[in-house]
Amino acid sequence: MFLLKILKNKYFLTAIAIVTWLLFFDKNDVFTQWDLIQKCNKLEKERNYYIAEIESNKAQLNELKTNMKSLETFAREKYLMKKDNEDVYVFVTK
Repeated sequence: MFLLKILKNKYFLTAIAIVTWLLFFDKNDVFTQWDLIQKCNKLEKERNYYIAEIESNKAQLNELKTNMKSLETFAREKYLMKKDNEDVYVFVTK
């Protein structure tokens, strides 16, 4: 009897209809918000990764600018540069 009274109440029905609309059919429904939160978290992780990479690259650049020995090592390993009286052998592993 009491349950039937509640179900016939127009305010209750209206509230249920609004909540249902907002949860499932609205442009900003729960599922869309969940996807946006997941994307935001992913982008935040990527941002932190790239900030760390930038700091690492800045440290390496500073090392290359200040230390001539590390600059020579970098040029030899990365760009296969050599002195005039040297030969360079490249070993390729498959």
